[in-house]
Amino acid sequence: MHRVTITIDDALMAQLDAYMAAHGHSNRSEAVRGLVRDTLDRERLAADASGTCIGTLSYVYNHEERELAKRLTQTGHAHHALTVSTLHVHLDHDRCLEVAVLKGEAGDLQHYADHVLTERGVFSGELHLVPTA
Repeated sequence: MHRVTITIDDALMAQLDAYMAAHGHSNRSEAVRGLVRDTLDRERLAADASGTCIGTLSYVYNHEERELAKRLTQTGHAHHALTVSTLHVHLDHDRCLEVAVLKGEAGDLQHYADHVLTERGVFSGELHLVPTA
């Protein structure tokens, strides 16, 4: 291990301490290591779209939107080789949450997510990628 010394202003230190407490880190070094590792993993995946990873695509949509459920199903079938599992949750009368567990090359997972998240009637969503290497 290497020791690194950094200077952080009071406001950022307060945010780091709150993050550390909220995520169960036992010390600042552990919290900073986790943040750096996460950031570098995201950067590596962004730079290498051929990198194999697992991911979760979660999104909330209006199932009453005209033909949206059908379009989302068609998109899922078009990308069936990437899908490991899906979860569908009814949030209320109009809104549903779907979570898809995906596995494949980062670029392919991003392409799938882009198709889903840009559909009219999808309120919000996010793709979270984790490198498998």
